[in-house]
Amino acid sequence: MTALVLIAEDDDEISAILDAYLVREGFRTVQARDGRTALDLHLALKPDLILLDITMPRIDGWEVLAELRRRGNTPTIMITALDKDIDRLQGLRIGADDYVVKPFNPIEVVARCKAVLRRSGLATAAGILRVGDLAIDLDAYQAKVGNDAEAIRLALTLTEFRILAHMARSPMKVFTRSELLDACLPGSDALDRTVDSHVSKLRRKLEQAGALGLLPGVRGIGYRLSA
Repeated sequence: MTALVLIAEDDDEISAILDAYLVREGFRTVQARDGRTALDLHLALKPDLILLDITMPRIDGWEVLAELRRRGNTPTIMITALDKDIDRLQGLRIGADDYVVKPFNPIEVVARCKAVLRRSGLATAAGILRVGDLAIDLDAYQAKVGNDAEAIRLALTLTEFRILAHMARSPMKVFTRSELLDACLPGSDALDRTVDSHVSKLRRKLEQAGALGLLPGVRGIGYRLSA
């Protein structure tokens, strides 16, 4: 399973636990520490599922959930210490797909994620990575930008494809040049500047397909895939 899960949780320890268990089960993850960031990442990355805390800074979980439902039907599981029936009912009334009370068993949360994705019919097909309008087919070694009807196929070299796919597994993460070399050119004697050359060509192809600003550089560190 390559579904992308947005973890909206301001407690770093809880967020790290959820992230570790989800990644171990094959999910991709991205994290938000407040409600405003969660909504921004939802627009940018179009996650398949959201784990949403209620008591978050800037915008609380209730408001985030209400905005998510105005936007569409992204499956959402509330994760909160609020265990009163009225809180659970409010979450379900606004449109939550499930409700988990802290403290929780992370194995159970992962199981609920899988169940909600199955019920919603949105479990991501095996071998497909999605980041915003970018779709990467790992089995066919193809990448496309845009919706299915008007998608533009990218003419990528094998190394460019490997770099793009590797970064798409952890959207928003900043990768160093050395990390990209180890992951995409294992055993190679290539230098860091070789990565710069591949990324530059990859960025140009993405931009020609309409994916502007998708692959920015991070000064002094490397690159990230940011929808």
